Amino acid sequence: MTTERDIIKIRVHDGIVGLLYLGSIALADQFNVEWIWVAVGVAVLQIISPITKFCPVYTILNKLMPDTDPVQNGK
Repeated sequence: MTTERDIIKIRVHDGIVGLLYLGSIALADQFNVEWIWVAVGVAVLQIISPITKFCPVYTILNKLMPDTDPVQNGK
């Protein structure tokens, strides 16, 4: 059963990933196009995470929010 804290964890994950995308695009636009590789890396991790069951953001959030159900913890 999904609790309110689990929903909060998913929303925090989505916010962090969104900030990584936007930050990468803003840095690439303002400073150096090489920053776009951050967005590419995030995209690759998102694409393969259903297969590998690994997401660095969820790994950190699972440790910071131990009272919630683990999400994509490799199981």
